[in-house]
Amino acid sequence: MEQLKISNQFCFPFYVASRMITKLYQPLLEQYGLTYPQYLVLMVLWEESPLPVKSIGEKLYLNSNTLTPLLKRMEAMELIIRTRDTKDERKVFIELTTKARELKSDIACVPTTLFEKLDMPMDKMQSIKKDLEDVIGLLNKSLSED
Repeated sequence: MEQLKISNQFCFPFYVASRMITKLYQPLLEQYGLTYPQYLVLMVLWEESPLPVKSIGEKLYLNSNTLTPLLKRMEAMELIIRTRDTKDERKVFIELTTKARELKSDIACVPTTLFEKLDMPMDKMQSIKKDLEDVIGLLNKSLSED
């Protein structure tokens, strides 16, 4: 049964790469008191804030049951403010605090530091990123058909 060998699995390299990238980010983010998922939320909000929780979840491919505890911790860290919509209380908006806005300039060095650790040409990284985005699109399409 060759299909049951781990070395033949299409998904396994994605799993390993994801874990290793997160592990590389960990020491870079620890100095700011952040986890990788918190860093991702901040990046989304640095692009646009406030945003509904649903929009953040869609951008990060996270369900609300995963995102809500993460956002609560970030609120306790005084990085975000959660506000209920006055017209629809089920809708929660997330906004950056001044502390989180100021953190952006401090943390801007993180991606560059990570890329330097990888020691890979930028065009190769961009090519891999594009291929991964294509795979994500195919996976997302397959999941939405179920």
